[in-house]
Amino acid sequence: MFKKLLVANRGEIAIRIIRSAQELGIKTVAIYEETDKAAMHIMRADEAVCIGSGPRKDYLSIERIIQAAKTTGAEAIHPGYGFLAENPNFSKQCTEAGLAFIGPPPQVIIDMGSKVIARKIMQDAGIPVIPGTPVLDLGEAGEKQAVRFAEEHGFPIMVKAVAGGGGRGIRLSKDKDELLKNLKVARSEAKMAFGNDEIYLEKSLINPRHVEVQILADDHGTVIHLGTRNCSIQRRHQKMIEIAPADLPRPLLDRICETAVRAGEACYYLNAGTVEFLLDEEDRFYFLEVNTRIQVEHSVTEVVTGVDIVREQIRIASGEPLSLAQEDVTFRGVAIELRINAEDPKSNFMASPGVVQIYMSPGGHGIRLDGAVYQGYEIPRYYDSMLVKLTVYGFTWSEAVDRLHRSLSGFAIAGVKTTIPYYKQIVKDPDFISQNFDTSYIETHPHLLDYQEEVPEMEKLASLVAEINAHGYNPYAES
Repeated sequence: MFKKLLVANRGEIAIRIIRSAQELGIKTVAIYEETDKAAMHIMRADEAVCIGSGPRKDYLSIERIIQAAKTTGAEAIHPGYGFLAENPNFSKQCTEAGLAFIGPPPQVIIDMGSKVIARKIMQDAGIPVIPGTPVLDLGEAGEKQAVRFAEEHGFPIMVKAVAGGGGRGIRLSKDKDELLKNLKVARSEAKMAFGNDEIYLEKSLINPRHVEVQILADDHGTVIHLGTRNCSIQRRHQKMIEIAPADLPRPLLDRICETAVRAGEACYYLNAGTVEFLLDEEDRFYFLEVNTRIQVEHSVTEVVTGVDIVREQIRIASGEPLSLAQEDVTFRGVAIELRINAEDPKSNFMASPGVVQIYMSPGGHGIRLDGAVYQGYEIPRYYDSMLVKLTVYGFTWSEAVDRLHRSLSGFAIAGVKTTIPYYKQIVKDPDFISQNFDTSYIETHPHLLDYQEEVPEMEKLASLVAEINAHGYNPYAES
């Protein structure tokens, strides 16, 4: 087992990794940019190294991160998610520097990072994929390929970046004119986001459900699954609410999980990953992609299985076998996770940086919080807007929803706009309560944005305390 580990990330995922490492008796090293020097992950690690002035560029500097690991005597690097987590060159350079990369090897990241290569591997393994094209040619030749595919399979058609991820480089086309326009737009977006303007087409399923499977694979030939997650509630292909397990018949869940394990074996997967599927209205499922990292929503899987996924990641990277076999994995209850962001839902979810004047979080039975903010913290405008993940657990779906409702009513964050009021509307929505949702949920429920921001007693208190802090007077003092 490692003695010291460097976390090449920030925010809640850095803190999450640090916690598991410390439970294993591993010393931790945090990195930070000067623009991020007030971040909580710095305080949680055993030591911290400033790797540059930032913003963002130094968190992406492989050279500086590896140098920080060597200087501090770290033996391994955990990339978290985002930043360099799915960069095969980072994995490769860590290995070449004699550092264990806590994630898949470079070739797996390369293969699964290319949506076209990933589809080919899965097709060869007999795993169902959505009809699609190879990489489209440039210019007029590519346009002709696209039109032929659309004529054969019909609209709508999805234009997708080969190196895409996180909802970027994806465009839905409902007719020929929109398709030809989106070919150019998607190429431009892909080039800007990934440095690769290659695109391809997929037949678009109408309002599918998005179901994924968490897998773990060690270097001793074992691949297991930790069940499903329903990630259908998303905005612009970015997940907002995640649920474990997916509400599907047991035989279908078993088939999806077994297929995910076969997918992991087919691509020679190693470490923790997620195999994602889309389901049509007749419950036919199709391979979508493999995410070669730990994901934001891993907490719901941990809650219903009791498995510490980060702990298993570290064990695998150190050469140890998985601590459990497939028959040891049991599932109990339902977990729901919300991503609470510093965003204003009423202003098209515009980011809302600023100072967190008051932070009053819920607690009690069945509540898990993974966050990186504190009262007085100034949210930088340079980084991801997620403040905290709220995960609730219940024996049943209805119990979990009741707990989520209670948790949101007791969650007050003052000083910045957040998505909390919007989630309060969702949790009362009949379609959400009856689990009647798919990937169109957000766009087909615009009325959920028509809320008046009620100020509960807790938030009134928060506002009062903020005013006291700002003006330095005691409103209860005699005049």
